[in-house]
Amino acid sequence: MRQFSLIFSLVISTLMMGGCFTLRYDMKGGADINPAIKTMSVQYFNNRASRVEPSLSQNFTSALKEYMEGNTKLRLVNGLGDVDFSGEITGYTLAPAAIAAGDVAAKTRFTIQIRVKYSNSIKPEDSFDQNFSRYREFDSSVDFGSVEAALSEEIVDEIIDEIFNRAFVNW
Repeated sequence: MRQFSLIFSLVISTLMMGGCFTLRYDMKGGADINPAIKTMSVQYFNNRASRVEPSLSQNFTSALKEYMEGNTKLRLVNGLGDVDFSGEITGYTLAPAAIAAGDVAAKTRFTIQIRVKYSNSIKPEDSFDQNFSRYREFDSSVDFGSVEAALSEEIVDEIIDEIFNRAFVNW
């Protein structure tokens, strides 16, 4: 009985102490967005790369909008918001990355480069015009068409994350 009383007291005191503290989870990655910023806009990113993947412009623009909506409290507007993302796809390239015996490429590097112009009308000094680039290497014996969509999605996700961090986390 004495042991039961001790366990009961311990449980009650733990519950009471838990009520004194609050735990808050922030899924925004540490973003510190100026409260004066209420709206955002994302313009269509045209593909100006020498090698054009027809769906990349639409996929990138849509993914950027979705990411910003899902990771900020900003309202997406047509036209120009308090912050605006615009730019273009400037690179979509394949290049040999590792040479094997007999001067044959063992690996191929797939790179996507995107120029982003971020305009902040509330705090203009935070605006930037910057190139973001990421790549993936794959075995040269693999047909690019069979890995292109998956690699492209991975690269686009990383670039969008980097754009978000540059705009709102001040990295």
